[in-house]
Amino acid sequence: MSYKEKREKAVLSEEEVQNYLDNELPKWKISGKWIARKYKTGGWKSTLMVINTVGHLSESAWHHPDIEASYAFVVVKLMTHGYKGITLKDIQLAKKIEEVVSWQPGLDDTSELEGTPNEDPKFTYIKYD
Repeated sequence: MSYKEKREKAVLSEEEVQNYLDNELPKWKISGKWIARKYKTGGWKSTLMVINTVGHLSESAWHHPDIEASYAFVVVKLMTHGYKGITLKDIQLAKKIEEVVSWQPGLDDTSELEGTPNEDPKFTYIKYD
């Protein structure tokens, strides 16, 4: 199979992508040839922690996002660059990023981990939506 045929087979249709987002990643959106998610943070330190978390997960997966950052938000954009489209690699990495960045241990009644005290702005980490 040629590279072109392999690429054409791997790139998901917009309908397939939307189906994955609707069913597995409802906070992610299609943005051109990308899937994207904006994470609101409590400030610069939290923004850097999100960027480093996404960086670690991406490097471990050997699949690299584009990241936009500001004082209180991070936008993660995924596309399989070599294929110039969205593939299952992007969906799987988005799911892992979502799982880790959106984790709220304080909501789990069985955990001894209490989570970040979001009532006090100086401790706010992620502004969970």
